[in-house]
Amino acid sequence: MTDHVTTHQAEEDSRNEMILIWVNGRIVPKAQAMVSVYDSGFMLGDGVWEGIRLYDGRWAFVDEHLDRLFEAAKAIDLDIGMDREAVLQALLDTQAANGMVSDAHARLMVTRGVKVRPFQHPSLSRSGPTIVIIMEHSKPKIPRPIRLATVPHMRGLPMTQDPKLNSHSKLNCILACIAAEKAGADEALMLDVHGFVNTTNACNFFIVRRGEVWTSTGDYCMNGITRGKVVALCRANGIPVFERNFSLVDTYSADEAFLTGTFGAQTPVSTIDGRVIGTGQMGPMTERLRGLYKALIG
Repeated sequence: MTDHVTTHQAEEDSRNEMILIWVNGRIVPKAQAMVSVYDSGFMLGDGVWEGIRLYDGRWAFVDEHLDRLFEAAKAIDLDIGMDREAVLQALLDTQAANGMVSDAHARLMVTRGVKVRPFQHPSLSRSGPTIVIIMEHSKPKIPRPIRLATVPHMRGLPMTQDPKLNSHSKLNCILACIAAEKAGADEALMLDVHGFVNTTNACNFFIVRRGEVWTSTGDYCMNGITRGKVVALCRANGIPVFERNFSLVDTYSADEAFLTGTFGAQTPVSTIDGRVIGTGQMGPMTERLRGLYKALIG
């Protein structure tokens, strides 16, 4: 596919070759930012992460992102070894070292650290966590609405791999993305365990029907901060919003569909399984919500 688009597509920026990266308390050039082949994250996907965006000198909703990071670390019984203030300071130090003021994206990653032997048991990670902050100049450049294809891969049940966990183990979503790409789409639409519409492989999902905004119940979707902000903005601005079960039948006949995520905020959807959604362009509700979200960040 020559015009493949992703929900994390950004403008090319040559400054990203010269970025400085925070690795376990040191800020080093990109070429020197290394972790061990024995690291739990590399070996097993044993870690958690956050993506945070910088707008006009401020990290958007940074308190909620840190809440989610520390909750995820506690859930997997991982001691970050730093308190919130220290993690925030590391973020600010990395920002200062890179001289970034706006349109930047930080990927904050914490793994269980280096293992003494290449096996699964967490007790083999004895040297403390590995903490990395990658910060790039990053301006979203999504040239057209996103095309989705429904795939057989589902978000996990809470007792398998809870989708509310921002885990380094992303293989399920990667396989969903590959399936969508093979079907000629940009991203995968994933159903929940009951066959209701849930999320995409990388973002949360919304439809608009007759002036109402619908999203999944939240039982099986990612614990999206942008998703929560959109629901709250609807409620604050008199827009009917429902967290509910809905099917592909409801989805195909929607007036609009859009995705939410930290990187792209609200990204319009043009087609799902070859069906054009609304006009195939960004709809008025999506545009309105983008404006409200931008004002909220400002």
